[in-house]
Amino acid sequence: MKDWINKAVSLGLGAAIATKEQAEKFVDELVKKGEVNQSESKQLVDDLIRKGQELQASIDARIKSYVRSALQDANLTTRDEYVSLKERITELERRVEALESASSSPSESTDPEPAAPPTYE
Repeated sequence: MKDWINKAVSLGLGAAIATKEQAEKFVDELVKKGEVNQSESKQLVDDLIRKGQELQASIDARIKSYVRSALQDANLTTRDEYVSLKERITELERRVEALESASSSPSESTDPEPAAPPTYE
């Protein structure tokens, strides 16, 4: 039975057999061909599902690692960096607005426009 599990995994069936239904179908075919006993079939199904899930987890981890590496190599901004920068911009805008409000005094804003210089004709 271990031989069949190893053969299935080496054939790439481990990744394809992630669901119980797929594993049962594969094992039923082996039982029909007489290559696996009926008594071994339940254990074989469980082992195939476990191996398939392990292989899928390994593939997922590799893909995530590859994507992270590619994004880092591309020098793209991460979501956390984007959020941090956005917060900093919002804070700076607030501070600029506060400084502009403090620097304008009431006397400057209520004075009429200065008179035009005299013209000599």
